[in-house]
Amino acid sequence: MEEKPFPAWSWSVEECLKEYNVRLEKGLSSSEVERRHAKYGWNELQSESGKPLWKLVLEQFDDTLVKILLMAAVVSFVLAYFDSHENGEGALTEYVEPFVILLILILNAIVGVWQETNAEKALEALKEMQCETAKVLRNGIYAADLPARELVPGDVVELRIGDKVPADMRVAKLKTSTFRVEQSSLTGESMPVIKTVNPVFMEDCELQAKECMVFAGTTVVNGSCLCIVVSTGMRTEIGKIQTQIHEASLEEQDTPLKKKLDEFGEKLTLVIGFVCALVWLINVKHFLTWDSSDGWPKDFRFSFGKCTYYFKIAVALAVAAIPEGLPAVITTCLALGTRKMAQKNAIVRKLPSVETLGCTTVICSDKTGTLTTNQMSVTEFFTLGEGNCTPRSFRVDGTTYDPNDGEISDWEFGNLDASLQVLAEISAVCNDAGISCGNNHFRATGMPTEAALKVLVEKMGVPDANETKRIQAERLSADRSSENSSVKLGCCEWWAKRSKRIATLEFDRVRKSMSIIVRELNGHNRMLVKGAMESVLERSSHVQLGDGSVVPLDEPCRQLLLFSLQKMSSKGLRCLGFAYKDELGEFNDYHGEEHAAHKKLLDPSNYSDIESNLIFVGVIGLRDPPREEVHRAIEDCKDAGIRVMVITGDNKSTAEAICREIGIFCDGEDLKGKSFTGKEFMALSSSQQSHVLSRGGGLVFSRAEPKHKQDIVRMLKDLDEIVAMTGDGVNDAPALKLADIGVSMGIAGTEVAKEASDMVLADDNFSTIVSAVAEGRSIYNNMKAFIRYMISSNVGEVASIFLTAALGLPECLIPVQLLWVNLVTDGPPATALGFNPPDINIMRKPPRKKDDSLINLWVLVRYLVIGLYVGIATVGIFAWWYTHDSFLGINLGGDGHTVVSFAQLRAWEDCPRWENFSASPFTAGGKVISFGDSCDYFKAGKVKAATLSLSVLVAIEMFNSLNALSEDSSLTTMPPWINPWLLVAMSLSFALHCVILYVPFLADIFGIVPLSFSEWCVVILVSFPVVLIDEVLKFIGRNHVAKPKYKTL
Repeated sequence: MEEKPFPAWSWSVEECLKEYNVRLEKGLSSSEVERRHAKYGWNELQSESGKPLWKLVLEQFDDTLVKILLMAAVVSFVLAYFDSHENGEGALTEYVEPFVILLILILNAIVGVWQETNAEKALEALKEMQCETAKVLRNGIYAADLPARELVPGDVVELRIGDKVPADMRVAKLKTSTFRVEQSSLTGESMPVIKTVNPVFMEDCELQAKECMVFAGTTVVNGSCLCIVVSTGMRTEIGKIQTQIHEASLEEQDTPLKKKLDEFGEKLTLVIGFVCALVWLINVKHFLTWDSSDGWPKDFRFSFGKCTYYFKIAVALAVAAIPEGLPAVITTCLALGTRKMAQKNAIVRKLPSVETLGCTTVICSDKTGTLTTNQMSVTEFFTLGEGNCTPRSFRVDGTTYDPNDGEISDWEFGNLDASLQVLAEISAVCNDAGISCGNNHFRATGMPTEAALKVLVEKMGVPDANETKRIQAERLSADRSSENSSVKLGCCEWWAKRSKRIATLEFDRVRKSMSIIVRELNGHNRMLVKGAMESVLERSSHVQLGDGSVVPLDEPCRQLLLFSLQKMSSKGLRCLGFAYKDELGEFNDYHGEEHAAHKKLLDPSNYSDIESNLIFVGVIGLRDPPREEVHRAIEDCKDAGIRVMVITGDNKSTAEAICREIGIFCDGEDLKGKSFTGKEFMALSSSQQSHVLSRGGGLVFSRAEPKHKQDIVRMLKDLDEIVAMTGDGVNDAPALKLADIGVSMGIAGTEVAKEASDMVLADDNFSTIVSAVAEGRSIYNNMKAFIRYMISSNVGEVASIFLTAALGLPECLIPVQLLWVNLVTDGPPATALGFNPPDINIMRKPPRKKDDSLINLWVLVRYLVIGLYVGIATVGIFAWWYTHDSFLGINLGGDGHTVVSFAQLRAWEDCPRWENFSASPFTAGGKVISFGDSCDYFKAGKVKAATLSLSVLVAIEMFNSLNALSEDSSLTTMPPWINPWLLVAMSLSFALHCVILYVPFLADIFGIVPLSFSEWCVVILVSFPVVLIDEVLKFIGRNHVAKPKYKTL
């Protein structure tokens, strides 16, 4: 049985060594390694067994609409088979319908399988983060490149700068004075973290607090140390994240649209079943007859041919009722939406997420890099005034590493008094960072804090007028378009030439500062110090005033400085104190390693004494500033009824300050019950957690671990919220996977986060999410428009078939014609409706609810009325051609067809028993239609009437697409040209219809003939009233039907 892991961070190094029975100077023996391999396994992430391909394919058919289509295809294929064997001809026409339906289903399955196989790439990306080799001590000998997968708990590993940590390990011994690890991808901390050997005396603490632990997948950025392997493989923190990602993938739910379409499919199944049964019952008398005797039926007669005929009518009705083109049109619309979003820097990885964005109710956002720029910048600094200890404060504009971004308020470039000169010198010289620029994007090389200090120096200038002019001229002529070029920092270089660095006292956690010894131009040595303001102030004995005078640091002055510090800290600023020292004692003539005092610099315990009796100069406040556009985006979210929650790994005070500044919280607002650390929130009861998450307004969760983020997202989903989660690190991946829509960062994001997400922000900007939400809402509205359009068209087709069956008329539309209308003729206008312009109030309406219906009661009534007119017009023109020779003065009898009464048309099956009935041949598209048997006039002779019927159906649906431009607005206020793509699509659909009319080969397949000009006039006259009818219905809807409220500005 596997041993329970112990909290190594709370144990001393000696206890850890004893626990693993290992010595730092020798490491594990080969035999012990083999034993532990057998016990703990390999140090690698396990591959979760994916679904087999056959199962993925079958799952694509587990959809109500797909099942209906599949059934229709099977039935159509069986009927086509029997027809082709009975007639020996016409097989091609019969097989078109099932072939096209099956083709749609196959394409749908291919897309679905492709999306499924992409879903688990996040797990593969996690493996790429793992270290391949490590320097390991075994049998008293270091193996420089031991495969990391062979590590076992208890191994002694040496880490150096640039190394990737191969496992979760306890720091056992520092080989340099400081040891820093970049673990932001795992914990969300914006700065590299200093590690120590000291235990943390708290067993239940967050990852950020485990300062003596290093974690697999993180990177060493400074120093060297020896570590003891504590956890390997799936027991590491990154292994736990893989488990969470896999669990989250198992919890993935259907998108809101998918659920709506499934509900619609289920209802459609019932409607189709009911109408088909009704048509069957209406026509039973045609294929099942009997005689009556004394009120009892006898001598039953069954006609298999007629039964098959009416069964085909029922199948045709099913084909008419099913919107075969709907899946293709939805996919096309979502794909078009992804293109629009890509233009706004939102790259969509999974098509359904486009629509999901539109109903987002909660955005859970990371702070660093999303709400903020992820570029440290100086916001404020102060030095002391001339002749007194009163601080002089300066405000600094700009939020990037671009030296030309912003300036110091009320500042004359290069006009520095004595204190400001020393502040600039320390910032420029006591600094190891640099700035690079690629494609006009500025980046820090080295510590972000130090890079921000150098940018400040460039904004301050230098106290040399000639050099100031030269530096400004160079800056204006600099080319920033090349890739990753180093930025020339003229002011910093000027200070560096005047102060040559000869020694460095590295930062450590005890004194919380770093310093350097420099040789000035006058030949004297000076110590320059920067660090935590309280620590530097504590070791200072004097202060320098603005006029250059140095005075003792008395208690009133100290309190005044601490008060100024408190004011800056309350704004969420990270405050650094700056000081110097001229009297260096034995280091006054220090010149290098040969100097007698050099040995003192080798022992960090001496640094505090060396950095004593400092002269305090001033304080600089830095922060990762919020993006300028975020405040407006937060306001847009509030107007749109979307709640914003910040979940960050950063500390509580910084997170709260940023949230106040960007508008999630108001200034002075009491944050009790609104701001929690991850640990505090998880300590609440379930009911308390639900209460906190369900209350209105924003929330902030700081010091959040991966599990905390995942649990918060899960709780929100349990409260029926539609959750969008943003993140960039490995620690965010489980929550990104679990959220309804995961949004990762394109610039700062890890590959793990990107693969787990549904959408990637190319600019890492929160406002881009808000723009994407607006686009998602617009897409959903447009999807509703074309869904309503296609449904209303199908209702019309069902009505026409039902009326045909109910009235006993010959079949006016055959299945292959209906399929053509549903797929080809309706497709372009439906797709073009996806280009409808967004509603101007789209981001002032609340998010739609999960239970909002695609088609509400009033819209259903509207389209039942429209559908009924479509059915009447389609069947009516069919019957009119048979029973009249003119329509509103337009001659229809010029083709020579025989006019019959409506009663004869309804009784067409009794034609063989009619006396003296004969049907004259008539012309159709240059051909003469003649009959060997006059009764064929109602079969082969219906070709002209069927063509008129199909053309009316197509024309009505083109005009009906204009109605779908807006759910309520009249065409007088939203004219057709507001969406020119729709006019193009209508023209294309008419052109396609003309192709099958006037190309003989296609006309034979679809059983139609060309129409004359006068016949086209009749088609247009019969079709256009659909626009007028819907205008009346829209007027009623606008004035007498309640509409959803929305916020006004």
